[in-house]
Amino acid sequence: MVLFLPDQCSVEKQMSNRIRFGSRQIHLPKNRLLRIALGIVLLLGGILGFLPIVGFWMVPLGFIVLSHDLPSVRRWRRRMTVRWGARWRRRN
Repeated sequence: MVLFLPDQCSVEKQMSNRIRFGSRQIHLPKNRLLRIALGIVLLLGGILGFLPIVGFWMVPLGFIVLSHDLPSVRRWRRRMTVRWGARWRRRN
């Protein structure tokens, strides 16, 4: 049986609104609908990657934001991470 102390629960709640890239952290909105809207906007902006301000870099970031709330996108992102890791290890 796992027991959660009150301070552990608050840490988990605090961490749930962040995405971590190595040593950097990006804070996400606390509202689930805003996070989903932000992910969709990033994906749509990435489709217009040929424009100067928006770019193709927005597509993976949109998937990462969406994977925070949508299990199907989370599974797809994890599969892609494993594939890229395996490919990277084969190259080196």
